[in-house]
Amino acid sequence: MGIDPADERYLPPERPPRRAGQEPSARLTLDAYVRLRKELERLETEGRTHIAERLLHARELGDISENAEYESAKHEQALMEGRIRELQHRLKDPEIVEGAAGDSAEPGTLVTVRPLDEDDPEDETYLLAHAPEERSAGARTVTVSSPFGAALSGSRIGDRVSYEAPGGTYTYEVVAIESYRP
Repeated sequence: MGIDPADERYLPPERPPRRAGQEPSARLTLDAYVRLRKELERLETEGRTHIAERLLHARELGDISENAEYESAKHEQALMEGRIRELQHRLKDPEIVEGAAGDSAEPGTLVTVRPLDEDDPEDETYLLAHAPEERSAGARTVTVSSPFGAALSGSRIGDRVSYEAPGGTYTYEVVAIESYRP
């Protein structure tokens, strides 16, 4: 993937090798890392400014003890600060991973499956990934830690995979696997 020159400031810093047993804070493609860094910067600047303005406006409306606008702004602030902390943690020391290149489903592959439980099945394509923040146009993301992602992991074209969900057991046939290149 070619990085847009405007995005170079969002690239991860060089880091020393991890010590034995030291786990990364996340496993992300370079594309996802850059996207999350941009989101973090936007939330820490524009997001906080917007919330501060909303809180100031709400205080000007009078008594904050019964002010729905103030409560709404405080709630939005709490959600935003939670997302900021989550992003800071994930971006603290991530492992940058490459797309997979093989004939089995693994993180970094686009897996096309056909539902076997439907009368008129339509093929569905999923990006199998380590993190839910990974994205691919035209594909939904499924993580290897989810029941469906775990069932897909290691499968090959022609394999049938099943997984349990609250709605029952679902079975698919793997019809295509390709490397994902953002």
